[in-house]
Amino acid sequence: MTAAPATLDRIRRHLVGLRMPRSLEVLEHLLRQLERGEISALEAIDNLLDEELSLREGRRVRAALKMGRLLNIKTLAGFDFSFQPSLDRNRILTLAGLDFIDRHEVVHLLGQPGCGKTHLAIALAVEAVQAGRSVYFTTLAELIGSLAKAEREGTLRERIRFLCRPQLLVVDEIGYLPVVAGGGNLFFQLVNARYERGAMILTSNRGFAEWGEVFGDTVVATALLDRLLHHAVVVRIEGASYRLRRHADLLPDTAAPRPLHPQEAVPRRRGRPPKPRPAELTGAM
Repeated sequence: MTAAPATLDRIRRHLVGLRMPRSLEVLEHLLRQLERGEISALEAIDNLLDEELSLREGRRVRAALKMGRLLNIKTLAGFDFSFQPSLDRNRILTLAGLDFIDRHEVVHLLGQPGCGKTHLAIALAVEAVQAGRSVYFTTLAELIGSLAKAEREGTLRERIRFLCRPQLLVVDEIGYLPVVAGGGNLFFQLVNARYERGAMILTSNRGFAEWGEVFGDTVVATALLDRLLHHAVVVRIEGASYRLRRHADLLPDTAAPRPLHPQEAVPRRRGRPPKPRPAELTGAM
């Protein structure tokens, strides 16, 4: 059955008025399928709406990725688990279920440079965006720089409030660059504000026992770990650099990855005794 020209024109105007450009594009094709009896009227309507929804969802995801500063997209499908046999693939896929976001947990990805920490952090963040969760990605150096700038301008409270809005905050490269004086305290204020209110993913090439050195203050480092390890999932990657896999023979022996032992000590907290360490630190999910 052929649609009347006047009715077809009215449908087109409605699609334009409703701002449904993809539906307008596929309308003629679906009508031809309908006329040939390849699909039913109900299937045609379903396909029309599905095409439009797919377009809008794609726009939403792209906008959310841009707002979350996730410009260099990585996916779990693109991660070479075979290169990192120490990594439990099922554990990462469980994290991709995003229950840790609902539980306001902190995921720590620890390992030497190039082992895939950032790739996994971004991939999990992309999964979160696709599932409709709000995400923000930054490096520790950028984060502390923005907090220090806000403090100088008298807008620190507003900046921390902004960084508390995303359901998932990803902080990359902890331990790669020296933290400026006072930076650890600024980071602590943010961590304290998000504590038990929002999930985080942190990547670091340094063990927890070295955080006093990283932040230049053992007391601040201990206070940070007190909150960041309370509801935590710790994933250690013991493998070598994926980026340097083709040039391993050119590296000096001193460049070999240094293991991050699960039993490494966490700096002692001054005053009250530390809370029990989470079950994840002993290998449980």
